[in-house]
Amino acid sequence: MTTISQGQVSRREFLSATVSGGAGLIVAVELAGCAKPGDKAAAPADNAPAALPPSAFVQVDPKGDVNIWISKSEMGQGVRTSLAMLVAEELEADWARVHVRQADYAEKYPNMETGGSSSVSDMWTPLRTAGAQAREALVLAAAREWGVPATECRATKGTVVHAKTNQSLNYGDLAEKAAALPVTASPKLKAVSEYTLIGTPVPSLDAPDRATGRMKYGLDTVVPGMQYAVIARCPVIGGKMTGYDPAAAKAVPGVLGVYEVSTGVAVVATNTWNAMQGRKALTCKWDDAAAAQVNSAAITRELQAKAGTEGTVVREVGKTKESLGAGSQRIAAEYELPFLAHAPMEPANCTASFANGKCEIWAPTQTAQSAAKKIARKFNIPVSDVTVHVMLIGGGFGHRLLTDEIEEAVEVSKVAGAPVKLTWTREDDMRHSWYRPAGVNHLEAALDAAKKPVAWLHRVATPSIDDSHNPGSVKNNFDPFATDGADLPYAIPNLRIEYVWSPTPVPVTWWRSVYASQNVFASECFVDEVAHAAGMDPIAFRRSLLKEGSRERTVLDLVAEKSGWGHAPAGRGQGVALHHFFSDAVVAEVAEVSVTQGKVRVHRVVCAVDCGLAVNPDGVKAQLMGGVTFGLSAALFGAITVDKGAIQQGNFDGYRVIRMNEAPVVEVYIVPSTDSPKGVGEPGVPPIAPAVANAIFAATGQRMRKLPLQA
Repeated sequence: MTTISQGQVSRREFLSATVSGGAGLIVAVELAGCAKPGDKAAAPADNAPAALPPSAFVQVDPKGDVNIWISKSEMGQGVRTSLAMLVAEELEADWARVHVRQADYAEKYPNMETGGSSSVSDMWTPLRTAGAQAREALVLAAAREWGVPATECRATKGTVVHAKTNQSLNYGDLAEKAAALPVTASPKLKAVSEYTLIGTPVPSLDAPDRATGRMKYGLDTVVPGMQYAVIARCPVIGGKMTGYDPAAAKAVPGVLGVYEVSTGVAVVATNTWNAMQGRKALTCKWDDAAAAQVNSAAITRELQAKAGTEGTVVREVGKTKESLGAGSQRIAAEYELPFLAHAPMEPANCTASFANGKCEIWAPTQTAQSAAKKIARKFNIPVSDVTVHVMLIGGGFGHRLLTDEIEEAVEVSKVAGAPVKLTWTREDDMRHSWYRPAGVNHLEAALDAAKKPVAWLHRVATPSIDDSHNPGSVKNNFDPFATDGADLPYAIPNLRIEYVWSPTPVPVTWWRSVYASQNVFASECFVDEVAHAAGMDPIAFRRSLLKEGSRERTVLDLVAEKSGWGHAPAGRGQGVALHHFFSDAVVAEVAEVSVTQGKVRVHRVVCAVDCGLAVNPDGVKAQLMGGVTFGLSAALFGAITVDKGAIQQGNFDGYRVIRMNEAPVVEVYIVPSTDSPKGVGEPGVPPIAPAVANAIFAATGQRMRKLPLQA
């Protein structure tokens, strides 16, 4: 049976390492760090195959087992299965003998950032190349062993065969000889028609261990001599500590020490519970005057005012202003969106050991490379002295692209003089984090006498994520990324997209599908409003604005067919939304909704997607189902609010997510394609909120222009 082990090997470096040099992509000894947390790298056995340069991603051992190192983080999106499939397909590996290992951060490996739904598309060519290089070396080794031309040999299921002489050798028998051969820089890759693994539904390699509790996440890390820590932080955004009294905290049984750190006061103890009890007893004084007047109502008023003013033009086609004024019918609407939390099931955590000028980290992170470099800069040590073990992540959603908890854990370990596991409680994770930006979107459209749209204006008023992370980065009120999702796939002759920079004290960051989660809600709800003004069915209206044969039209037609558009059961409304995501996946969703005494119930969601070649169709479906469910939680319930400078929500009682008995049936249909794969981790999120809002209108006649939908 194929297995996957928790261990520890990053995008630009990987591309150059694999494509330009091909080094280490055939047969190599196990790399340092590919083991359980705290384990030392195993030395090669006497009979191990000769090592290739240390950028290896593939190892064939003498038993014929194939080890594949994955440089992207696994947070439930299934990359450890899909990326292994890319290698195994070209390698002609026996899938039952494939073992996947999580790579540690190392400069010799590529950029390890995992985000933007880019893992499979980034690695599509490099990992297939790696597998093909290994296959060609193994075939050549066999050909030399038999004294026959390599062109007469072929690899299949972990074996090289020579049909003319009826000879065969398994990969284990050839591993050492293949390791000594030169690497083919540009091996021959299979045609799509030759795939036997890629494109087939493959169960997640993680599933058995996840179901039985054997998977090791960041919070499961245990290292010798480890202590446990939590941090007391100012409850008000931007507040600072002015003093503290550690006496009561130190008197709590199990508390080992209380230390001032850059973000507050750390309480270190013999276990996390004792640390939490020590924090409760701690007395701190905070200077919170600066942000104490910040509240959600004031932020909303400011965003609404900004949305009413002309912004920086991000894109313009034609003469939108003139065409809006000249149209025979003009429609306008504003849409309001709240701040949102990531709320992963595994709260932020990190285990760190800082000793003798060196740092070792065990972190569920989406950005191991950035973390290593930040730690090196902050603590003035060479990056080569920073080890980052990439742990399994219990939900990322963009939060794990941040390094706050990693930097804190290292700092606490340094002052405590011991390895430390730092845990953010659920309340810490929700109240002291970074959030999906709030925003207000102003839209206008004009129809001509024939009821065809001739002009479209979309103005986005929202904070800049880039400026939140790098104050001063926004120049001339311009952040083009803040309007992602506002650009339309529809043919409208006059189009204008504006951005109004609207900074707030609330720190904002990436969230699953980022700005598209805001802007697509506004644009696709407004498309429905314009369709209604034109007296047209929402799908017929969209179809009239899409080129026949286009990917968008194909996806829209598929979702209409599979959802039974226009034939909703009695008492239910149907709503549709379409989006071409920045990962180049195209997704359309139809939601089937009822509203009873003001309560919204989503019964069924049908999703159609063009994501290029679906490497693992089961994985694609799982990601889109997950995206729909994640987005539906936010659409129905999600809102982070601020009062007197403090975040009001602290747990799932105040920040609701959809429950199993509330979840709809989700159906996913994939458009067949031989194009290169497109990312699917996020594209399922943006269309669900507008699809549900449009369905509510179909069921009740009431337009929903503010999220969450279920107050």
